[in-house]
Formats: sequence, C-alpha cells, structure tokens
Amino acid sequence: MLDQLAAALLARKQTLATAESCTGGLVGAALTGLPGSSAWYLGGVVAYANELKIRLLGVPAETLAAHGAVSLETARAMAAGARAATGADFAVAITGIAGPSGGTPEKPVGLVFIGVAAPHGTATFKHHFSGSRAEIRQAATETALRHLLEAVEA
Repeated sequence: MLDQLAAALLARKQTLATAESCTGGLVGAALTGLPGSSAWYLGGVVAYANELKIRLLGVPAETLAAHGAVSLETARAMAAGARAATGADFAVAITGIAGPSGGTPEKPVGLVFIGVAAPHGTATFKHHFSGSRAEIRQAATETALRHLLEAVEA
C-alpha cells in the first residue's frame, strides 16, 4: 500500500503532510521508511496537547471545547490545518484513544477519528479498534494510510 501511495503522489506531482495525536508519529515513520519519500512527503506534526493542536494546526479552541480532542470535528480541523500550514496537496490526521486507560462510555478505548484533507475537500472517518495500545495504534496507522490512498486516487 505504501508503494502504491508513493507512486500515486509521484505520478500526480503532489505532496503530503501528517498531523498525528494518538499514533505519535507512526504514520510519518511509515512514510519516511520508503526510499525517496522526500519527493512527496513534506513532514508532519505530532500534536498530543490541545495547545499544540491550536497553535500549530489551527484547530479552533471552540472545536476542542465543544467536541473534544477525540472527535470527527477535531480530526477534520487537524487535517485541514496540516494541509494549510505546510502547503501540501494532501494531509492526513489521526486523533483517538489508544488506551489502555482514558476511555469513557461515550469515547471508549480504541475510538479513532481520521481526517483526510485533499484538494477536492476534507473527509472524516470514525473507527473503533480493539486490542492493546500498540495494536490500536498500528490499526489506526494502517487505516489512515488506506483512507489517504483512496483520496489520492480519487
């Protein structure tokens, strides 16, 4: 999937940026693991603290207050903010609760929201993964890359 994503971005002469919270840079690490990724990957922000989501990614404080850091609205704002801040054609953002603690009945462990900002608009996705913290983070990473590839190829 990574090779397919790289080929699609290269063929279209487009670029990518990332904004990560619960995955802590796993998406960026997967992307930079590919030789030649500097031709299309501009970089990313790991914004765990809400203050950084606001300051670096332009997430409105009102969005965080109304919906929380783990929400479709925040994922959308993070993706749009990463795209705007870097000038990338595409940006993917992930926010969620990887556990093992921190979940609530409304927002359980494993709840992850992914945002993909593209030239043709921003899409958001809600997922609920199960497993250990590492398994949730890995599933979120792989799913975000799949959503990103779908957007690039659209």
